[in-house]
Amino acid sequence: MAEPVAAKPKAASAQKGPESSKALPLVNDFPTQARVESVMQCMAEHGGSNLDNMYHCVCAIDKIANRMSFKDYSESLTFTYMFDTPGDKGGEFRDPPQSKILRDRLKAAKEESQTCFPKLPAP
Repeated sequence: MAEPVAAKPKAASAQKGPESSKALPLVNDFPTQARVESVMQCMAEHGGSNLDNMYHCVCAIDKIANRMSFKDYSESLTFTYMFDTPGDKGGEFRDPPQSKILRDRLKAAKEESQTCFPKLPAP
């Protein structure tokens, strides 16, 4: 019969104190589904589903997730995808100052994520 294992004491840093009761912001709040959708789209844009593309695209979404919250990312995608909607309906996506700010942030994050992809020599 196995002996009962004694509970390990908690480390001092794990104990709650007045400073640890503050909620820390999430470092990475992207849901798995959003990551998978992004990786699948990225792989399609880079020549299809293969392990090389998967590794590069996972790296890319990780870099984007490090620069933006998921809320900002999803809003920036909406503004980007709907930007060219014609007429008054498209104004909701083109006109708000937040639209340009978030689209610019997404563009910068995507540019940084390009470091995940190898530089191929020109043919």
